[in-house]
Formats: sequence, structure tokens, C-alpha cells
Amino acid sequence: MRHLVRWSPLAPATALLLLFLAGPVGYCAYLAFTDTQLTGQESASFVGLANFRHAVGDPEFRNAVLLTVVFTLISAVLGQNTLGLALAGLLRRASRPVRAVTGTVVITAWVLPEIVAGFLLYTFFERRGTLNALLAWLHLPAQDWLFTLPILAVSFANVWRGTAFSMLVYSAALDGIPQEVAESAEVDGARGLRRLWHITLPMIRRSVGTNLMLNTLQTLSVFGLIWALTRGGPGNRSQTLPVFMYDQAFVKSLIGYGTAVALLLLVVGALFSAVYLRLLREEV
Repeated sequence: MRHLVRWSPLAPATALLLLFLAGPVGYCAYLAFTDTQLTGQESASFVGLANFRHAVGDPEFRNAVLLTVVFTLISAVLGQNTLGLALAGLLRRASRPVRAVTGTVVITAWVLPEIVAGFLLYTFFERRGTLNALLAWLHLPAQDWLFTLPILAVSFANVWRGTAFSMLVYSAALDGIPQEVAESAEVDGARGLRRLWHITLPMIRRSVGTNLMLNTLQTLSVFGLIWALTRGGPGNRSQTLPVFMYDQAFVKSLIGYGTAVALLLLVVGALFSAVYLRLLREEV
């Protein structure tokens, strides 16, 4: 009885999680094993693993997986993570006005709604947009970036929008490094990349792992930014898993197949999380 009383304050939160999180996830898991369609179907039937077997043999699904990996590596692992660390390090040595202006600009891009950021970046990458205007001013050849390099365009767009989170994480981590350690490294002649590799990164290792995990999970679920820029095109050259899932479920009305792809995306995210959590437990 005492045990129940102790946990009773958590009952409302637990009920809400079961209702609005576990319930929809469970229903989606059920739909993934059926042939449910949005239109043109009187009743759905249980098909077992047929949707998952179809996904494994579907060239469009494999293409979406490859593009999702490329998009995640470029924009989350390399882009946001590296640029966020660089900005955090540079801003520590900058003057207060520079820190204020830079921080405001970077964070503004982060707090913009995803669809708004997508339309803003469309005007930047579009054939008659800002980027080509800058290239023309520099007497360099222009091109239709959203047609010739769509996956790179959406990757750089995600870097622009999401770097602020990494910058804030690394700013807090760098502030936590004891001043005496930095001074000792300076006296011993550790500077530049040598100091970063042997002193800074080992001391903020857990922050690096946490940031990588959160950035990766967020990037795996990016939909509105890509939809506003390219809608997965041209063709399927920027169709990541969330866009492919939406196309199958709501454009082609294959709800069962679309939810199966959604479950596979959850598995991909779980695998990334397991790798990062394993690395966080290991000693340097």
C-alpha cells in the first residue's frame, strides 16, 4: 500500500504517456502488419511480415535508406556537430558584441518553425535565388542547386537550422573545463588541434556523445524542411525515409506499408542510440 502511495503522483503523467504516446505507437505497430489503405478498401486484413518483406525488396526504400544515411552523416554528424563545436570555441574568445550578434543569428535560425526555415532556404538555393546572385556577383557559374545537388542542398539547410543546439551544448561543456587545466596546457605548449584532440575533446566526451545522439535522432525525423525545399525530388534524389513514408502512406494511400516504414525508421534510430550509449559507457 505504501508503495502505491509513493508512486501515485506519477499516475497522471503515466496515464498521459500511455494515452498519447504508447497508444498511437501501438496502433501504428498493428497497422504495419495489415494492408490498410486510405481509400478504395472496404476492410483491412492481416498480412504478417509482407509489408516489411516488400520494403526490403523495394529499390525506392533502399534508395531512401541510403539518402537518409547520407543526409544524417553530412548534416548531423559532420555539419551541426563540427560547426557547433567550432562556433562555441570561437565565441569564447570573441568580444561581447560579436558573441551577442552571432548567438542571436544562429539561435534565430534554430527557433524558426521547420516549414518557415524551408521556405526561406528555398529562396536561397532556388535558381533565381540569393546563392546564385552571390555567385554571379563573384563571376562564378550559377546552377539550379535544388535540381543538380538536392541532397547536399537539404543537408546544408539542416546544418543552418540546427547548428545552434550543438553550439549551446558545447558552450556549456567548454565552460565546464577547469581553468587550471587550460592554463597547464598553455604552459606545456599544447595549442591548436593538438590541444583540441588531447585535452578538450576527452574532457567533453560525454557532451559530444549526447549531442551526437540527439542531433542524429532529430535529423532522422526531419520532414518539413525537405518537403518545403524539394518534396523529395527531383525524382527521388532527396527522398529520405520520412518523406518516403509520407509518400507511401498519404499520397499513395498505403497506410499499412507506410507505417511499416515508420517502424523501420524507429529501428534505425534505436540502433544509432544504442551505438552512442555504448560509446558513452566506454572509458577514454
